[in-house]
Order: sequence, then structure tokens, then C-alpha cells
Amino acid sequence: MPTGVCGCCGPLRPRYKRLVDNIFPEDPKDGLSKSDMEKLTFYAVSAPEKLDRIGAYLAERLSRDVVRHRYGYVVIAMEALDQLLMACHSQSIKPFVESFLHMVAKLLESREPDLQVLGTNSFVKFANIEEDTPSYHRRYDFFVSQFSAMCHSTHEDLDTRTRIRVAGIKGLQGVVRKTVNDELQAIIWEPQHMDKLIPSMLFNMQDADDTDRHLDNHHLWDPNEFAVSCFRIIMYSIQAQHSHHVIQQVLGHLDTHNKNTPRVRAGIVQVLLETVAIAAKGSVGPTVLEVFNTLLKHLRLSVDFELGESSRRNSNSSVSSGRTKESEERIVQNAIIQTIGFFGGNLPDYQRAEVMMFIMGKVPVYGTPCHTLDTVKIGHQGTKRIQAMLLSSLIMVTSGFKSKTMAAALPPPFLDPLFSISLMEDSELRQLVLEILHNIIDRHDNRAKLRGIRIIPNVAALKIKREKISKQDVAFMKKHGQQLYRHIYLGCKEEDNVHKNFELLFTTLAVLTIELANEEVVVDLIRLAIALQEMTLINEENMPMFIRCGIMALVAAYLNFLSQMIANPPFCQHVSKVIELRNVEAPYLLPEHIFRDKCPLPDSLDKEDRVLYFQTMDMAECLAGPGYNAERLSVPYIPQVTDEDRLTRRKSFVDTISLQVDIVSNNLPDKSQLAEEITFETLKKAIDTTGLEEQERERRRQVMEKFQKAPFEEIAAHCESKANMLHDKLAQIFELTIRPPPSPSGVVSVSAGLTQHQSVPVYEMKFPDLCVY
Repeated sequence: MPTGVCGCCGPLRPRYKRLVDNIFPEDPKDGLSKSDMEKLTFYAVSAPEKLDRIGAYLAERLSRDVVRHRYGYVVIAMEALDQLLMACHSQSIKPFVESFLHMVAKLLESREPDLQVLGTNSFVKFANIEEDTPSYHRRYDFFVSQFSAMCHSTHEDLDTRTRIRVAGIKGLQGVVRKTVNDELQAIIWEPQHMDKLIPSMLFNMQDADDTDRHLDNHHLWDPNEFAVSCFRIIMYSIQAQHSHHVIQQVLGHLDTHNKNTPRVRAGIVQVLLETVAIAAKGSVGPTVLEVFNTLLKHLRLSVDFELGESSRRNSNSSVSSGRTKESEERIVQNAIIQTIGFFGGNLPDYQRAEVMMFIMGKVPVYGTPCHTLDTVKIGHQGTKRIQAMLLSSLIMVTSGFKSKTMAAALPPPFLDPLFSISLMEDSELRQLVLEILHNIIDRHDNRAKLRGIRIIPNVAALKIKREKISKQDVAFMKKHGQQLYRHIYLGCKEEDNVHKNFELLFTTLAVLTIELANEEVVVDLIRLAIALQEMTLINEENMPMFIRCGIMALVAAYLNFLSQMIANPPFCQHVSKVIELRNVEAPYLLPEHIFRDKCPLPDSLDKEDRVLYFQTMDMAECLAGPGYNAERLSVPYIPQVTDEDRLTRRKSFVDTISLQVDIVSNNLPDKSQLAEEITFETLKKAIDTTGLEEQERERRRQVMEKFQKAPFEEIAAHCESKANMLHDKLAQIFELTIRPPPSPSGVVSVSAGLTQHQSVPVYEMKFPDLCVY
């Protein structure tokens, strides 16, 4: 009876139901009936108002088949839905989509992996369809939650677990793709969805071996291999103009965790290094100085943490833990320096010049404002650490920097503090400064050919690249040449110089010759070499014998190089003759010997042994040809005297106050020295004036000759130094003579930088005669 009723009522069923029923074969293994599916599709396209009913009916059948575990018919139903979805693009498709998404949700809720994968694939196809109009009421909250849950599948079978997780990732990609361009679906970026989506991505990006280690704690900054790979994927996945957003997020995260463990901070900085390495070639917009400012701030914080831990370690017994913390802070500092250097080194030249100035402005140097780094709080050791690290980063930033003019590469705001550091009593800092100068001055990459201080037998074989010096560089040397010579001269006689210092000084002289030397500069450099030789022989400052021999070796190596560079055969012959004699009689005056381990040092250097030294008159005769003003060689080179020397700037920035107090106290006359002891020798010296007049005449002749032949810049610098010295002496005299009037309430005295009040009884006060009645 029921069968008969169904048979009789069958033709009375709606046409869309009959068309839908016809696509299902008797045996699901036969698959979707293509001819009947074409009829259903044609009907849906012709009568789009029926789409919502077709969708509802297909959903009804699919739900029934899912409950009855008739998965073959489920697959056929989803295939039919996919084809209808792809074929129909009209306003009437909106209700059909709702039925479609309802069916996809049914499949995702099932515990069957095949159905979950089937539903995901259908959703991905739907996500790739561009709809004509946005949906006002459709939401994807369920799909975000369900796909995220699939991403964390823990199915016992490995292959099945992988299939489900991959399906979850594809589903999340579909959700983002469907909503990212839909203004009405901005809800996808809200935290409740992102907190599910992002962890799901990260969880599946991890290596399978790391799953157990990070499943509970998610400590992904230490170690940070996974974090680095994540951000590489992000940076390569987004457009270049948006890369600065990622960098800003990492910078903000670093600021938030500025008090975290050193390894966590180092991990974040290393991730930042990877991101800026990818973004440096592209557009990073206003992020450039922000990156450097943030990194410099955390560099200072790291030094504070390290020095604070060191001081606490001195007062406690936990030496091993303190050393571990200190070494970990060094990891943070090295990561910051690498990031600064790498980022700056990959910037365009115009931006790199700004960064160089920016970093130089952060280096604590006496006489320059340093607002962001309060060096008084970190002390001498901290100041030195900051200086060394910032100079190391500047070496990386200036590496490969090519400027057309030296004036643009070395402006006074950059050059002056750099030279101030070059005279500090620390050989490491002086080495860093010279390496920075090499990076900037050596525009033709000749340093590799000059590496190591030595007597080069054939300079032409080095195939040194050079160009004719430009007018702008000639003007630069006229303005700053004396400053360059001065710092080379003073840097040579530092008592803590080691082999590397002399190597870098030789390279500095050689690079100056290649890049910036015209005929006038060549003469100045020879005068500088002669002055270094004379300074070593006279030895007024009692330099160690190793330093004296090292300077002699430096002069020999440089004059050998210079004579071949200017291709002057008589000059080369004179230099070669001196070097040959030194090889036989005084090998310790050559770089190949003095810088060798355990080289025997002489007891003294005999100035009268003229054949072992380079003679000014001989070199002047060699240069007496056209182009060179050989007469200037007879004018001794005298380095400028500047504020740096008078204020003893070569000490640390934080020692300024105490140094000034020392200067005042040292200039006060000692009572024991006021009354000179009169002896026979004293009277003999006072009577014996033999030779004084001759010495005075010679001094006058040298002064007149200097003012006649010396360059204007040197004369001006000399006169300025004399005037400055006069003002300093007057200031000292006024400081000693002008005192506040005595008072019974007390007098003010300065001792060790502190003001002290001392009471004076009235009866002990001494008044001028005019004030006494």
C-alpha cells in the first residue's frame, strides 16, 4: 500500500525535487549522473528563483544520508552543490549559499575525517568565488572555530591526522580569502578570531620533533629558530610597502619585553635582524631611524643590566650565576650590533649617511651633546663599552659605503667626534676609528691589497685602482688635512699601541695617498713621516722602545709605498738604500722584524747614525722637479694644539669634572718649590751664557722661515693655538688670584669637585692696610 501511494504521487512532486532525485543513482558507486546533473543545472540557471528550494532539498537529503552513514550519496550531493555554485551567479544565489554553508557545517561537525576533508574542499571552492555584492548577514565564526580545531587534530593515525590538519589550514585560508576584501566581514581581524587563527598556523608550522617541547609553554623566542622561520615566511608573503608594519610590531614587542631574560630579548632582536634583512632592500619608510633608536635604547639597557649584575656580583658570592648573566647580556649586545650594522649596511647611500650621523650622535664623546645616553650613570667602564659597540656597528654600516666626495662622507659633525675618540687612551677604540675611516676613504677597495704592514717590493704588482683627485676632495684636504695628519701623528705615539694599531695606521696613510693625495698632500705626508721619525729619535716623552721601533717601521713601510706610488726613481733609490742598511745593521727598525714575536730590542737609538734614517735634504733633492714644492720639506711639521689637548679630553667623558679639578690643583705653586736652593751649579748656570745667543738666532731664523714657506692653514692653526694657550693661562691666573672676600661665617673652597665651607675666626682674618684703623 505505501509503495503504491508513493508510485501514484511520484509524478505530482515538484519538478526541482524530481530533477534532484534523478542525479542520485541506485548504486552510489556509479557516481553522479552527468546527464541528469546537466538538466538540473539548466533548470537552476533558467529559474534562479528555485535555487533556494534546490539547496534546501539537497541539504535535507545530505543530512539524512550523513545520519544513515550513506557517505557515497553524501559525496554525490556535495559534488552537485559545487557544480550548482559554480554555474549560478545571480542575486538569487544568496539563499542557496546559506543552504550550502549549512551542509558544509554538517560535514565539518562529523567525526569522519573523509567528510571533514570533503566539506573543507567544498568551502575552499566557494571561497574562490567572487560574489557581486557583499553579504550583510553571513558570519564565519563557526568555520574559524571548526577549522582551528581541525588544525590541532590529535587523531591516532599519523596520515589521517596530517590530512585533517592540512584541511584545517586550507579552510582558514579560505575564510581569510573570503573575508579579507569584504568590508562587512572585518570581524575576522578581531582578537577572538585571531587568537584562534594565529596559534593554529604557528602550531602547524612547528617541526614535528618540537611539538612535545612547545605544546604547553610555547617558549618560541628561546630558542628562536622557529620564530625566525615564521617571520621569514611573513616578510616574503607580504608586499614590500607593508614590510615596515611587521618591523614596527617586532620593535613594539621588544619594548614590551625589555626586562625579560637576555635570551628572550636576544631572540627578538635576531628575529628583527631577519625581518630588516628582507625589508632593507625595499621600502621601509619612516621605520629606519625608529629601528636604530629602539636598538640603541636596548643596547644601553643591556649594558645597564650587565654592569648592575657585575656590581651585585662583587658584593655577593654567586660568581658563576653572575658570569652567566653577563655572558648572556653580551649575546643581546652582539645581536643588536649585528642588526644595526646589517640594516644600515643594506640601506641606500643617502639613507646610510643619515644613519651614520645618527649613530655618531649617540656615541658618548666629550664636548658633544649626548642626550639619550646618560654616561654619568654607567661610569667609565660602561661608557667604554657603549663606545666600542657603537663604533663596531658603524664599521658595519660604513662597509661598502661609496661617496663621491669626502666632504659629504665626513662632515664636521661626524668627523670631529670620530677624531676625538681616535685619541682616547684605549687601543681598541683607536683601531675601530681607523677601520671606520678606511671604510669611508677607500672608495676603490684597495685595502685587501694593503693588508698587513710590510715593505712592499713592487707596488705596481698590486694593481691599485685610483682616480684623479677631484676639486671637491682637494678642497676637503685643504680644510681637514691638518686635522687628519694631527690624529695620525698623535695616534702613533700611544704607549698601548700593538701590532694591529700600526697595521691600521699604515693602511690609513696608504689609503690617503691613493684617494686624496695631490702634489701638495704628498709633500705634507712626507713632512708628517719626517716628524714621526724625529719624534722617535728625540723621544721627549720617554716612549717605550717597542713603540719607537714600531713608528720607525711604520715610516719605512709608508715611504717605501709612497715613493713607488709617485714613481720617483731617485726617491725610491734613497728609501731602498736606507731599508737595505737597516736589514743589515738595524732590522728592528723594519716591520718584518719588529712585529715578530720575541724580536730583540735595542737599548737606544743613535740619532747620529744618519745612514739608518731618512734624510730630509736627500728627499727634498729627489722632489726638486716640477709639481712638488720641495722647499716645504724643510719646514718641520708641528701638530695643531686644540681644545682636546688642553682639556685632557683623552680621558673618559665621565672624568671631566675630576680632571678639571686636577688641572687647577696641579697648577697651584708648591711652597716647597718657591724657595729654590742656591748651589754652585745654580750660580754656574746663571753666569754661563755661552751659546745662548746663537740658539736664539737659530730659533728666530726657523720662525721666519716657517712663516715664509709653511701653508696658510698650518700658520693659522699655530697662531690660534698660541692665542688659546694665552687665554688658558690668563684664566688660570684669574682663577688663582680672584677669590671671594673672607668672611667670619666661612670661606668656600673647592676640593675634588665638592664645595666646602670653613669658618674663619675674626682675629685670624687679614685685612688690607687701608682697611685697618
